[in-house]
Amino acid sequence: MDEEKNVLTAESEPDAGSVMPHFDDEIIRIIRSTTAPGRLAAQLEDYHANDIAEVLGKLTETERQKLFRVLDSAYLADIFEYSDDVGLYLTEMNVRKSVDILTRMDPNTAVEVLQSFSKERRGLIIDLLDDDTKKDIRLIASFDEDEIGSRMTTNYILIQDTLSVKDAMRELVRQAAENDNISTIYVEDVHHIFCGAIDLKDLITAREGQPLDDLIVTSYPYVYATENVDDCIDRLRDYSEDSIPVLDNENKLLGVITSQEIVEAVDDAFGDDYAKFAGLSAEEDLNEPIRMSIGKRLPWLVVLMCLGLLISTVVGVFEKVIAQLTIIMTFQTMILDMAGNVGTQSLAVTIRVLVDENLTVGQKFRLVFKEARVGLINGLILGTFSCVLVGLFLMLLKHKAPGFAFAVSGCIALALIVAMFISSLLGTLIPLAFQKIGVDPAVASGPLISTINDLVAVVTYYGLSWVLLINTLHLA
Repeated sequence: MDEEKNVLTAESEPDAGSVMPHFDDEIIRIIRSTTAPGRLAAQLEDYHANDIAEVLGKLTETERQKLFRVLDSAYLADIFEYSDDVGLYLTEMNVRKSVDILTRMDPNTAVEVLQSFSKERRGLIIDLLDDDTKKDIRLIASFDEDEIGSRMTTNYILIQDTLSVKDAMRELVRQAAENDNISTIYVEDVHHIFCGAIDLKDLITAREGQPLDDLIVTSYPYVYATENVDDCIDRLRDYSEDSIPVLDNENKLLGVITSQEIVEAVDDAFGDDYAKFAGLSAEEDLNEPIRMSIGKRLPWLVVLMCLGLLISTVVGVFEKVIAQLTIIMTFQTMILDMAGNVGTQSLAVTIRVLVDENLTVGQKFRLVFKEARVGLINGLILGTFSCVLVGLFLMLLKHKAPGFAFAVSGCIALALIVAMFISSLLGTLIPLAFQKIGVDPAVASGPLISTINDLVAVVTYYGLSWVLLINTLHLA
């Protein structure tokens, strides 16, 4: 047995060039071995719960059931905190054990798991839960999924401000048996109104006769349970606290939102924004049904198709221009691409600023003015560059007269300048306008802004060609 342990230990050590060791093969080999249950459990408990969670999907149902019988409910609860398929795994064990595991999980996670069950199984499990767990689950389930209350946990330490330091330590020890978030102790008054928080280190190092009030940080950050998650993210991530208290409308402590939940909320928000940038109505999951994926993509595709038809219609309006001066079709792609690129850059900058800061009206004007100047200056530089290159291209490769060649290249340069300037403005103004009417600025996604800028570029390019090249210089 010692030899087996030494081999496992040696295999567990990461290579010098690796960043993070992977234990999947080791864990699977242990689970599939014929080791006695007690020894098997002892070996698996040497691994982090996340490592065990990583291999669950690689096991057969029979192997998972063996694992669930070997490990105790407390460790399984820790493992399931890192898994996205908890509902499936709980159905693979008897109801009593699944209830015991749910009781030991954070209430917000338990609520998510229960929602994945059928109505009948959910009702059966809830009936078997103890009263305290039922109360916590009902509390968290009472909030909408976009409210802070739906992400909080009731796993925290709470004491009254009337206690002495000695009594506060005794209360901490008593509550720590049921709650493991003990690095911050929250304080309420006799009316159960939130007073502030005490750092565990400060309580441990305090002298016995020192007033508890001296240890309480009354300016400790907090949020309300009914606040929108997206509205709170910026505030929450500004603090490096392990947990933030969540209050009801009467300023009584309902729960806390942990740093892990804050990270997940930020990740969810970025995932949604990324999906909107890609022209999706919501973030997609690898295993979700095709019908659901189509439903998320199709609405935006319909909108973009309609805009594309509008662009085609506009191009049709300039059909006579294209027929009289076919050479200009050669450079249409360049104008459209540069307009789309500039608009997307301004869009990305604007949304990033809106996410990180609450802008005043004056700051918004400065942002618009700055992006307009950037677009104009870039347009002037690239327009000058393109004027020379296109002129030489038409002279040397297309054998056009110098006057004709540089007249066309000058028109292209002017169209490029105007299109890039307008696209920069639109890339800034559209998300600002969306925010003003209460729509997520990320909805001004890459495909949308690119399509709108294509329309701007087409009108600018062919409009200037018609005015300058055909009606003014009579080149056609």
